[in-house]
Amino acid sequence: MGDNEVVNVGPEPLSFGDVVKVARHGAAVRLTDEAVTAMARARARVDELAASPTPAYGVSTGFGALATRHIDPELRAQLQRSLVRSHAAGSGPEVETEVVRAMMLLRLHTLATGHTGVRPSTAQVLAGLLSTAITPVVHEYGSLGCSGDLAPLSHVALALMGEGPVRDRDGELKTAREAMKPVGLEPVELAAKEGLALINGTDGMLGMLVLGLDDLAALLKTADISAAMSVEALLGTDRVFAPELQALRPHPGQAASAANLRALLRDSGIMASHRDDSCTRVQDAYSLRCAPQVAGAARDTAAHAATVAGRELASAVDNPVVLDDGRVESNGNFHGAPVGYVLDFLAIAVADVASMAERRTDRMLDVARSHGLPAFLADDPGVDSGHMIAQYTQAAIVSELKRLAVPASVDSIPSSAMQEDHVSMGWSAARKLRRSLDGLTRVLAIEILTAARAIELRRPHQPAPATGAVVTALRQEVPGPGPDRFLAPEIESVVHLVANGTVLSAAESVTGPLA
Repeated sequence: MGDNEVVNVGPEPLSFGDVVKVARHGAAVRLTDEAVTAMARARARVDELAASPTPAYGVSTGFGALATRHIDPELRAQLQRSLVRSHAAGSGPEVETEVVRAMMLLRLHTLATGHTGVRPSTAQVLAGLLSTAITPVVHEYGSLGCSGDLAPLSHVALALMGEGPVRDRDGELKTAREAMKPVGLEPVELAAKEGLALINGTDGMLGMLVLGLDDLAALLKTADISAAMSVEALLGTDRVFAPELQALRPHPGQAASAANLRALLRDSGIMASHRDDSCTRVQDAYSLRCAPQVAGAARDTAAHAATVAGRELASAVDNPVVLDDGRVESNGNFHGAPVGYVLDFLAIAVADVASMAERRTDRMLDVARSHGLPAFLADDPGVDSGHMIAQYTQAAIVSELKRLAVPASVDSIPSSAMQEDHVSMGWSAARKLRRSLDGLTRVLAIEILTAARAIELRRPHQPAPATGAVVTALRQEVPGPGPDRFLAPEIESVVHLVANGTVLSAAESVTGPLA
């Protein structure tokens, strides 16, 4: 994907796939004819209001707590420039390119609905930045998630004006004007209301929600893979995953996870080896037996979050808005609460899935609970420490994930002289979810690395074809059991195999698509 892929942007909602294509894979964009027509119609109404002696918020007045001042026509271009420059007040590290591109695309979509009143030519420049892979520098801190993601979007709007730093297609840092000239883009002289329309949206937090859901969908399948490998490694049973047992509690996510576990463990030689009277255990520990209940609840949480994201993708968030009947009305749709809540909810689910994975890993290392595996899976316990400290790393990440699960959306710091007296902190919820997803990736990678070693230590008994395929894929990058080695690079290699989908693809090469 990339240069040859083009996503059409019109008044109709964007899909999750559209966002991923543009944000992650560099797809270009094209404004549809319907979008241009809708924007032109709304712009005509804004021009009427701008010419009227009656003050109209955001068109001929100041903003926020300064909305009571009527701005003379000759100062309105300066008003828009001043708005963007003053609101581009972010601080801290640069936000990832994919996040900025998602935010730009979602703002472009709102413009394309024809409810913001921007000129089509202004929207075309934003589309041009996306299509030529020019990415404004946006900073970690600055958004309170009410009046939308004001500071992050202002850094984007600043680039439209030819001001501020950007990254070009090669990642080189330039001024916006320097980057725009070679690709034939001219900076915009913002007209009445356009500055406000470019910055008043939930696009940053929504973009991160959509990208996070894309990540989580793959990670939850991977969590089923890591759980299946641990069940084998710990001589557990798959009988608890039977469909008739799962049907007694008909949560759809639980059913999907249990079906994955059955498929992954099918024809396991390890499991067959202890399906006789020699096995005296009555039931497995919760971290094995309840894996589909936890991973399933996380799936159902993600499904709820996806419903909210879908509604937000169908929204036109701005203030004021131009209605179909020509009225221009103030509203509160920029408040990020709906998005912030589900971002926080996802962080809770992510922390819990990771916590359960860490508990399974710890069982494989403890001779009192591992059912015959060497201490810490060490080659020569005492001389070698095996995976002892890999579990420490997992535990440190899980502890961090628990802190990240504390909701941002219950916090509010009033701003704008108490005009904006309750804010959503949705951007903050989104930023910590990205960190949480990275942590879950690492925790699952360590469980998979550990379980693969334990499975190999069960020889001559053979794993299921699906889990065996994962072990084989790992062995292309990291060696099997043996004396202690420098472990950090091996962990990082498996983190990469989880993140790039290699682990999932290996399992699905046997099972077919997992649910």
